[in-house]
Order: sequence, then structure tokens, then C-alpha cells
Amino acid sequence: MDWHYLLRAAYRHRVGSLIYWQLKATCAEAVPKDILNRLQDRFRQTNKRNLLLASELRRILKLFEAEGIPVMPFKGPVLAVAVYGNLALRQFDDLDMLIRRQDALRAKDSLISQGYRPQYRLNRAQEASYMQTECEFSFLHESGVFQVEIHWDFLPQYFSMQFDTEGIWERVERASLGGLGVPTLAPEDLLLFLCAHGSKHHWERLSWICDIAELIHARPDLRWEAVIEQARISGGERMLLVGLSLANDLLGAMPPAYVLERMQADSAVKSLSARVRGRLQRDIQREPNTWERKLLFTNIRIFHLRVRERPLDRIRYFFRMALTPTVQETIAFPLPLPRFLYPLYYLLRPVRFIEKHWRRMWSHFSRSANRTMTLRGEG
Repeated sequence: MDWHYLLRAAYRHRVGSLIYWQLKATCAEAVPKDILNRLQDRFRQTNKRNLLLASELRRILKLFEAEGIPVMPFKGPVLAVAVYGNLALRQFDDLDMLIRRQDALRAKDSLISQGYRPQYRLNRAQEASYMQTECEFSFLHESGVFQVEIHWDFLPQYFSMQFDTEGIWERVERASLGGLGVPTLAPEDLLLFLCAHGSKHHWERLSWICDIAELIHARPDLRWEAVIEQARISGGERMLLVGLSLANDLLGAMPPAYVLERMQADSAVKSLSARVRGRLQRDIQREPNTWERKLLFTNIRIFHLRVRERPLDRIRYFFRMALTPTVQETIAFPLPLPRFLYPLYYLLRPVRFIEKHWRRMWSHFSRSANRTMTLRGEG
């Protein structure tokens, strides 16, 4: 057993706390003492930081309550206690909370008054456009310790998946966080979000698959018919099924038989799940190099297209991705445009999109050609 390799892979995939917890409970005597001590030290550090983040979350919730801003935390400490039953078992770095779109600017001002600084400094025209195309504001506290994201939706507009955000507020549940009852997502909404979030990020971390498996284990009362129906309406059924397939194949999570049948009946689900498992296996064996990371960007876009079951959603994704200006492009423009000239950014986006992907394709072609010439020379 290469224990040092195990530690590197575990922390890269944010499952170090889970590995320590299970090893300590089942076979602590089989683990080298120095390795177990390192796992224990990191576990305690994670627990200490999670407690600090949970305390900050409670403070922000009270701030928003005083301001009359409805808020619903999800992921982070709330997910840890609601699904894992232990704040220390899930590693996270930031605090995510859902608000209504009309409250976003008030919430932003409240956080700024508490020492938080937004990731981007936008004028009014940029801010209005940003809120139409993106789904969250990100903030970093002046201390450098806390990062907060306030969401008015779960995915950017280009992803072309419409969550039932109003219905989510009607189905809210409550979780206990340090003795404070906080609103959070119903398990059905949480499952659909976790699968969409994992699909957006190409399932880069094992911890995201663990979240799904633990949610299924923790909530045997989960209303599967409602999950499937909402996924079908929003166009995210294949995302849901890929996430469930990974949790089933890798961690033994067992959805109902009819859900398993839907997974097995969709050949794209089986193909996409197999590709993710293969990439995870390669990434766990060794960290991807710089070139592989660049190539992964293109693979993610292809994955995004294939994980959508409706052709119209694929078309929307492609054109919105190609035509919608990003915030980086708007703030990089030499002079910020006034609101009535903002459509000019849409003329710039296709040029930059084509140029960026052409560079990637040319780089890939050049490397392949050089590799071929080297092999021929060696032959």
C-alpha cells in the first residue's frame, strides 16, 4: 500500500476526512502510525475550520434575517450535518446560500457592509447583464478566511436548465446547525442540484459522488417520482441518471429498481458514466499535467452537450456558450460601455470564443504532429 499516494489522492478529491473516519473505525491497527496521525491532524484541522465556517454562516443568516432577506443555505455545513450527520466529515471551502433574484443586490450590500468584497467590480450595466446570464455573486472576506456565494439560481443561463426556483422555496425543510434551525433544500431538490452541479464540473471530485450516495442513504423517504418528474421538466434527467449511476457503481448507492432500469435503458448514461469513471481512475493514479487539463476543458464542453437529453437544450447550450459575453470579457474591455451600448459585447464574444478554441485545437494538432515526427525519428 502506497500510503503517501493515498493521502495525496484523498485530499485532492476532498475525501480525507471520510477515509480517516472509516480507517479509524475498522482497521486502525493496519495503518502505519505516522499516516494515521497525519490523517487525524488533517481531520482535526478540517473540523476546526468547518466549525469556524458554520459560525460565520449563522452570523450571516442572522444579518439577512434582520435585513428581511429570505435565505436558504445549501452545501457546506448544512449539507454536512443534514446528510453526513457530522460537520467534520465533509470538506468544504465556502458558504453557499440561495436567495431570490430581487434580493440579490440588497444581500450584496449587506455582505459588503460586513467586510466582504465582491469578486468583480461591475458598473450598473455590467451588473444587470451579469445577473441575467450568471447565477451567483462571489465574495471574499477582508480577513481572507471566508468565501461566500449568494445564488439566485443553481446554474448559469448558458447551461439552459431551468430549476423550479419558486417551488424550491415552498418545499423548504429545516436543519439544525449548532442548535439553530436553518432552512435548507428538500432532499428531492438537493439531489437534482447535486447531480447538475457534478455534471457542470465533469465530476472532477469523488466527494461530489459521495454526497449523492450519502443523501440516498440518509433519506430513505426520498420521493423518487417527484425527483424524476422535476428532472424531466427541467431537462436534467440525464444529469440525474449519470450522477445516480456513478453513486451506484462506485459506492453502492441503491435507488429504486425502476430508476435503475431508466439508467440502464439510456445508452448515453452508461457511456458517460464509464468515461467519468475512467477519468477518475486516471486522475487518482496521478495528477493530470498542464496539457491534460487544457484538453479537459474541451472534453467538458462535449460532456455538457452529451449529458443533455433534449436536442433543443443542446442547441441552446452551444449558442449561449458561443454568443453570451462572459464577465471577464466585459471587465477586460478598455472602456466600460454604457447600458445602451452593451449589445456591442455580444459582437466581441464570438470572435474571442472562436479564437480561444482555435488556439486549443492548433495546440493539440501541433503536439500530435510533433509526437508523430518524434516517434518516426526514433523508428
